[in-house]
Amino acid sequence: MSMPISTISCQKLWRNYPHPPPRIPTHPLVTPQTQNLQFPIYQPRNLVQRFRFEGVKLGFCLKAGNEGEKKGSSNAEEEEKELKELRGKSTMPDRFKYLAKEPPSQPLRWPWLLALAFLVYAWRSVLWELSNWKKAVVGMFHFIGYLSKLALAIIFHFVGDPITQTIFYIETAFHAISDFYFSIVTSAPIPELTTIIILASMVLAIGEAASPNSINSQPYILTVAGFIGYGAVRGIIIEPFFWLLLLGIFSFSRIIKKRDYISSALPVVTVVASVGEPWIRVLAILSFTALAIHHHSQKLTDGEKAEVTTSSVKIPFPLLGVALAIGIRVAAKWAGYRHLTWMIA
Repeated sequence: MSMPISTISCQKLWRNYPHPPPRIPTHPLVTPQTQNLQFPIYQPRNLVQRFRFEGVKLGFCLKAGNEGEKKGSSNAEEEEKELKELRGKSTMPDRFKYLAKEPPSQPLRWPWLLALAFLVYAWRSVLWELSNWKKAVVGMFHFIGYLSKLALAIIFHFVGDPITQTIFYIETAFHAISDFYFSIVTSAPIPELTTIIILASMVLAIGEAASPNSINSQPYILTVAGFIGYGAVRGIIIEPFFWLLLLGIFSFSRIIKKRDYISSALPVVTVVASVGEPWIRVLAILSFTALAIHHHSQKLTDGEKAEVTTSSVKIPFPLLGVALAIGIRVAAKWAGYRHLTWMIA
């Protein structure tokens, strides 16, 4: 009985054999007549193996044993135990056990076809049910839309005209603000606005020197006077009505607020010096200066000391608006110049 050479030349050959394994020639063609096993001559490596004293202690032994030897003996004992367990479980040699492994069985796939068919049918039913729910939700939203339209129609039937007028006024205000801004950007007269700032600042300085705290005490009246002057320049307010409004401002400050002549005349003179004709400007500034001198001398004759105020003077809103218009116009001119330069370049 011949044994294949591949089974003999395995990695784990002759594991429990005390002598070295035989060398078997592996020629391509081997016949039963020419097959000869060649065993090498056993040559022991040391004296212990020569006289077979492997398990016998020679001479005397020390009580202090080596730790490496103890570990080696423990490993050998564990290997022996494993081998005994393997021998008890199976009589097949270790080198043939990998051939006895059972191949994994192929998974059974045909039940998935049944499950797939059931899922397709179930999903079709789910889609049909979802389509019904979708139609119901869309119908509810349409009904809510119709109700909201009906409620809005009822509201507009009773309060539609005031709402429409309010929207119209808001739109008109937005258009007016945009037109005002574009007029500043395109055609704001920088020299005239600069002149207005200089003359108004001169009148305000004279009034503050003659009557301290005359600017901070009436910021709203100065703002109203500024708007009146702007309306006169734009032609919104006619000239007789303009003088009538200035007279009303002076009377309000003098009679109702009980202020002195300098504080009462300050808004009127500021507006006249800013938007009037050149001769009216000169006359208004000279008259107000003479009034301030007379008021100051009268205070000195009465024995009143000059009041020294340490609080800062708030700039009136009309002057801030004029300065802002100048800044917007200069910025627009610079931006347009830079844009044209970039286009040319």
